[in-house]
Amino acid sequence: MKILVVEDQEETAATLKTRLESECYAVDVEHDGLKASYRAKTNHYDLILLDNMLPGKDGDQICKELREYKMTTPILILSGQNDIERKVGLLNCGADDYVTKPYSYTELSARVKALLRRPKSIESSTLTVGDLVLDREMFSATRGKHTIKLTPKEYSILEYFMKNPGRVVTRGMILEHVWDDSADPLSNSIETHVTNLRKKIDRGGKRKLIRTIPGRGYTMGPS
Repeated sequence: MKILVVEDQEETAATLKTRLESECYAVDVEHDGLKASYRAKTNHYDLILLDNMLPGKDGDQICKELREYKMTTPILILSGQNDIERKVGLLNCGADDYVTKPYSYTELSARVKALLRRPKSIESSTLTVGDLVLDREMFSATRGKHTIKLTPKEYSILEYFMKNPGRVVTRGMILEHVWDDSADPLSNSIETHVTNLRKKIDRGGKRKLIRTIPGRGYTMGPS
């Protein structure tokens, strides 16, 4: 899952990025409203965390623009204003939820998860491919009776594979959906992570679930 954080306070943005990444999200950050609007329109994000008061362009303007642009990405507004009229106005501009500053990160995390559970169709909190089960609430994976220990990046790759079973997933798709914009597209980091992930889930002579499609990418499903 990939999140865009739009927050003009650099320290706040850095803290949010760190905490969200600890929950296995890939996170990009923008501090300026104009740049954030452009980035949101030209990249794929699963969620946008949007501060309301920004240089260049405010959150309500960005919200309205993105909805007029026919974007359905969930938008969670962060604002220091808590009057009902303001909240209603932001929701009417296209925001999906609203959190008042200062906020508890526990509450923010719960609201993020709630929005990500209901994109175009309701998604289950667990994903299953064969005998492999991914618990998206607990950030854990099991295969049969075996618990699989995953790094945050391995978890993110596995979640993306399991959301696209039987589909060929290219290197570019993984880079776009699992890595943030600081990733080096020429490094072999993706290949290394997929190799390590394959070893973990196929340990013990189990049927292979991640297969390489030469010249194209990877696919997930029982062989």
